[in-house]
Order: sequence, then C-alpha cells, then structure tokens
Amino acid sequence: MTVPAIEAPSVLIPGLLHPRVTERLRSAFSLVHLASSDPALLTEEMKARVRGIASAGQVDAAFIDALPNLEIIANFGVGYDGVDARHAGLRGIMVTNTPDVLTEEVADAAVGLLINTVRELPRAEAWLRDGRWVSEGGYRLTPGTLRGRRIGIFGMGRIGRAIARRLEAFGLPIAYHNRRPVEGLAYAYHPTLKELALSVDTLVSVAPATPQTAKIVDAGIFEALGANGVFVNVGRGATVDEAALVDALSKGTILAAGLDVFADEPNVPQALIDLPNATLLPHVASATVHTRKAMADLAADNIFSWFSHARRALTPVPETGHVTARI
Repeated sequence: MTVPAIEAPSVLIPGLLHPRVTERLRSAFSLVHLASSDPALLTEEMKARVRGIASAGQVDAAFIDALPNLEIIANFGVGYDGVDARHAGLRGIMVTNTPDVLTEEVADAAVGLLINTVRELPRAEAWLRDGRWVSEGGYRLTPGTLRGRRIGIFGMGRIGRAIARRLEAFGLPIAYHNRRPVEGLAYAYHPTLKELALSVDTLVSVAPATPQTAKIVDAGIFEALGANGVFVNVGRGATVDEAALVDALSKGTILAAGLDVFADEPNVPQALIDLPNATLLPHVASATVHTRKAMADLAADNIFSWFSHARRALTPVPETGHVTARI
C-alpha cells in the first residue's frame, strides 16, 4: 500500500521474522533488531525510541512495559497467543494480527491432514519408496475412511467455516462447538465440547490458545469420540492434553490423530513420534510462499497505516479494538 507523509519512528523486530516484513518496513522506518523479546537486551536509547513492534514470537507484559512509547504490536500470524494483548489493551497499545489472508490455505491443509490421517497416505507412499510394494505386495487396506464420518469442528471462526465448507462438499454432516452459536449458520451447535465429541467421530480443532481452552481436549473428549474417532488439530497445541492423547492413541481409545501444532514447538513428544496412528506435521498449515507473503504484507501494512495520517490499524485484535492512536 502507498502511505503518504509517514513519520519515521523506530520499529523493533525481536527474533526471527519473515524477511518481507523487514524489507517493507525498512523503506520508511528505523528498524531495531533484537535476538529475542528479552527486556534485558533493551538499551535506554531503544526504550525511548521504539514506538512499534513487528513480531512472530513472544511479546509479554514485561517487554511491553519496558517500552514506554510503544504504540502498536503487529503480530505475524492469525494466532496471537504469544502477545499479551489484554495487557497491551490496558496500556493503550494496539495489537494486530493477520486474519483472512491465510484462511483458505489453512483450511486446505486441515482437509489434507484429515485425509492423510484417515487413509494413511504418507505411510503408503513410504511403503512404495522403500520397495515394499515390490517385495511384499500392496499396502494394507486402511481401517479408516471418510465415508460415513460425522465431523465436529471446535472453533467456528473464519478458518473453521472454511473447513466446514470443504468437508460439507465431501457429503459429510457438520456440527460445531464455539463459545456461542454463530448467527446464520445452519450446522448443529453444541454448547459444550464434550457434547460435540459425543455426537461425532471426527473432531477438527481450530481453537485458539486461551486460559479457558488450555488442555481442554482431554481424556474425556477422546473417550467421547470413541474407537473410530479421529482427532485433527490445526489450531494450537496448548489446547490439547498431549499425554492423554498419547494414551488414547496407544490404547485404541481413538483410531488416529493428525497434528500440525504442538504444546512446546518445535519439541514434539517422542511418544507421539513413535505412534503409527499419529500423522505429524511441523506447523505448516499456512506455509506456502503465496500465503506467507500475504501475511507479511498485512503485518507491515498495519504498521504503515498506524503511523500514516490515517492513524488506525487495519486488523486490530478484539482486546485492543478500543485503542486509538495518540495525538
């Protein structure tokens, strides 16, 4: 986007960030790079100069408080649980994320992960590549299939609705659980996650990480899904009790799981890696050149818009929707 008469405040980039964000911002702002968002790394000059942050990692309350002139935190990603947005809102600091631009990509990946999980396609490919088709014959008939499945979606936001549209086209019935029903949505709504799990055999989680959702997908949810149950997570790893998931997969409480996110990334529990009925991806649901470029542009555009004459954010998160730019 073209922004006239931009001021030239300093924008801080803690840790790694998509290079396009840096490239875009460098054209108009003074950039400050830090190895991480550790307040101890800030000099007094940085504390005085920095008015914006562009980040793909942690920005906690202590780091926010260390920057007295901070006005905006542009988060690279739709999920912003690494940013203490509530604290930022109390301080009058804007937080933005990158919704919409990754919705379709993540929904595509979720459906692909579900198919891989149910039909064991990565293992079938490995069978071929390892020469076992020649030496041992065809890959086994998979016990799992999409046919006859009932889909439950945990988190019916933009991405959840995009996943539902795709799976509805497969001829599968859709139900969901959210904090509240989505107006105008015809899918069956369940007021609790447990009720949803009891009514379906396939649970796709797109839920954010919040104090309320921490380890909410637990042993009780897996028991409710049943022995034919499949769990897919493209939301946040913190929403899942990973020990309970390992136990459910090991004992046959559920049939299989497909995971793109984990509680302590990039550290994946070895117990999950060792399970033959777990399909695992390294958090790649939005990881295409096309989509990451769009995310980078939106993160940068939020900074540009905030410091332009418009003095507004393009995609504020709910916790900071009330924040206005300082005069």
